Amino acid sequence: MIADTLYLIAAVCFIFALSGLSRAESAQRGNLCGIFGMTTACVAAYLTTRSGDFWFVLIAVISGGGIGVFIAKAVSMTALPQMVAGFHSLVGLAAVLISFSACFAPELFRISTSSGIKVLSLLEMGLGSSIGAITFLGSIIAFLKLQGMYKGHSIPTSLNTFFAFAICCLLLCFMLTESEEAFLLLTLVSLLFGATLIMPIGGADMPVVVSMLNSYSGWATSGIGFTIANDLLIITGALVGSSGAILSYIMCKGMNRSLWSVIFTPEPAKSVNKSTFDEPRTFKSGAPEDAAFILKNANSVVVVPGYGMATSKAQHALKELGDILKKEGIGVKYAIHPVAGRMPGHMNVLLAEAGVPYDEVFELDEINRDFAFCDVAYVIGANDVVNPAAKNDPSCPIYGMPILDAEKAKIILFLKRSMGTGYAGVDNELFYISNTMMLLGDAKKTTENIIKAMQ
Repeated sequence: MIADTLYLIAAVCFIFALSGLSRAESAQRGNLCGIFGMTTACVAAYLTTRSGDFWFVLIAVISGGGIGVFIAKAVSMTALPQMVAGFHSLVGLAAVLISFSACFAPELFRISTSSGIKVLSLLEMGLGSSIGAITFLGSIIAFLKLQGMYKGHSIPTSLNTFFAFAICCLLLCFMLTESEEAFLLLTLVSLLFGATLIMPIGGADMPVVVSMLNSYSGWATSGIGFTIANDLLIITGALVGSSGAILSYIMCKGMNRSLWSVIFTPEPAKSVNKSTFDEPRTFKSGAPEDAAFILKNANSVVVVPGYGMATSKAQHALKELGDILKKEGIGVKYAIHPVAGRMPGHMNVLLAEAGVPYDEVFELDEINRDFAFCDVAYVIGANDVVNPAAKNDPSCPIYGMPILDAEKAKIILFLKRSMGTGYAGVDNELFYISNTMMLLGDAKKTTENIIKAMQ
């Protein structure tokens, strides 16, 4: 009875945590609710453990918590996408292991009858193991790609279709025969499907992959909750699964693509047109001193951060520059594109870590109209999300994707390491318009040099 009450309290805490994390202002409170909920859940799990296994549970909680604290302190803010993908893989692995336990020792989970394991339980553990296996290996591939350790390979769509069909057939076979061999084969094919599903997806689509794997881990957790009759896992899994699915939809909408096209029909990056690369195009380059002069004489500045800001770790220098501008009476706002970075909210997290006030950070729909009235658009490390070709060129691979209208600003200061293309492989028209000044080099060093020039 006490454990059930604690599970209910934990579930309510998780709901409040999710609600709090939906807004930057309440994110810290939401995170604390989540921590309290998880602590309560661990206490409840401890109370429901058989007397002889108390120490095993305690050791698992302490060791797991210690590893989590170490990883959280050791991983830099720019590597958050990799960390999230790594944690998703552990959720998937846990689902597979619990499913194996339920399959090979059903008496421990009270799911067997005199005639065998209940059909519904077979469905639950089959789905839990399959989704968990897909999440496990898919998340590992995502981690390797985000870490730059694996570039990916093209996979025929027919192969993924075959794996999906095989999983359905093996799941049905397992439910009808209760065959351990079918269960093992189901898990193996699901592992392969998890790998081939993520391998061909390009870097520009990784935010969708991260949120999608988040959803998968939630559904795997929920399935296992049904298997072991744990209401907290059912509720928590459903919350994570549905929120991850909604987030995936938002990410796809931000790229003007369907989830189906991202996952099952990824296209290799291609250029807008061949002449863009073959014919030399002129652009205007400048020095930090030029940028400092322009910024000092501006009335309003809109900052557009991208993944290049994350890789150069320029968020603190950017915050310092913003503070200097505000002391000069210059208005400063930050514009965030839904798919900027390598995971949903990546830029928001980095700016928050640097201490940028929440009320200065705006999403695409809130900020886009302001570009037409601002003096300077300070684009730092972004590329595809400000490319006018997405609106102007139907042959462009990113055509139709909503972008930040940086080209409407009076002056664009574009900080970028080189004139290379972004992850979509598309040359950026914004580089070559008359009111753009390219500041080539490391974004952090360039911003620091601008600060020195202003001082």
